[in-house]
Amino acid sequence: MKGFNVLRNTLLASLASVCLLNTAHADDALKMDLTANQVIKNAAGKTSYVPVRTAPAGTVIQYKATYSNIINKDIQDLAVVLPIPANMTFTGEASPASAQASIDGKNYMDMPLMRKVNGKMVKIPFSEYRTLRWNIKLLPAQKSAAVSLNTIVD
Repeated sequence: MKGFNVLRNTLLASLASVCLLNTAHADDALKMDLTANQVIKNAAGKTSYVPVRTAPAGTVIQYKATYSNIINKDIQDLAVVLPIPANMTFTGEASPASAQASIDGKNYMDMPLMRKVNGKMVKIPFSEYRTLRWNIKLLPAQKSAAVSLNTIVD
């Protein structure tokens, strides 16, 4: 998965796109830790996560971003965004499940995304999802919140 470095840079760059809707400043208030783990299910259905740097097509990878409030003041109305790289397809699994999705990186809606085709509303394929956004109402001082999404290597 040679695109991992591109993905990592893209995801790290997304930290810069973290939107704080009140007066706190992202650079001063937040620290982000990003991990990439292969999702492995055993025969009993138990899921485990193994750090990964490369993976063949078809591998399920979970990207998890942990946002830590490093100031002594609560942060309210925080929106965090994680992009889905071009060489990955979103599986539909996100945590928390309250994530909103976008196919253009600008307009976000609750999942599943829908569009009108021949007069009927149909689900937009996960392969067209480009970014996910979570709205965190409150991130208390000195606390953390984690968001994650699962992808499949194309």
